[in-house]
Amino acid sequence: MGIKEDIAASRLFDLSKTAWADYLRDLEWPWDVLKSLHDITAELASADVLGDLAPGAYIIGDVAIGPGTVVEPGAVVKGPTYIGADCEIRTGAYIRGDSIIGDRCVVGNSSEIKNSLMLEGSHAPHYNYVGDSVIGLDVNLGAGVKLSNWKISADKDIVFKQGEEVVDTGLDKIGAILGDGVEIGCNSVLNPGTVVGPRTIIYANANVRGFVPGGSVLKLKQTQEVVKRRDL
Repeated sequence: MGIKEDIAASRLFDLSKTAWADYLRDLEWPWDVLKSLHDITAELASADVLGDLAPGAYIIGDVAIGPGTVVEPGAVVKGPTYIGADCEIRTGAYIRGDSIIGDRCVVGNSSEIKNSLMLEGSHAPHYNYVGDSVIGLDVNLGAGVKLSNWKISADKDIVFKQGEEVVDTGLDKIGAILGDGVEIGCNSVLNPGTVVGPRTIIYANANVRGFVPGGSVLKLKQTQEVVKRRDL
């Protein structure tokens, strides 16, 4: 199987279960949706605010919010942004715009989202950074997980690597593409252009890049030594 087949949207996401299938189905590469998110959200954000905005929640610009969604005090949502139904946007959340948050999602304390698509049922609940990323159905990010979207090297072009194959994405900002049901342990960092297949578990404190096949368990191996204190 080639690289395109491995990371096709139809393999990463169950397109029969998401309302956003039409934006993903015919993409050459799954990150291509990021190139049009601004235009998509600008159109969607013209809808109404139907959720519950608590006193002290800040809505700036064009933002649409579905029924049953609660935006708690101290959360900041900048447009254009679309937030679906029955979501929790908790105190301290910061949604910077050009983002789609699907139904039943959670964006929590000190979590920041920008230029990203979160499919239904996914959680970024504690101290997460989600930049220029696509998150599949029912994904959970542990506390402190970062989806890094910007290279610190002199060459800013982001390439995707799988084995000996290399694809130039044509973008200088991509975070991660996470398939359905991915679970990522606390304080892990996914480097720019990482793609993780569905139902994969990544253990805490991992530093991940490239492609992680679906149905995998990625473990950070380390050794621990416990010795007796000499002063006791």
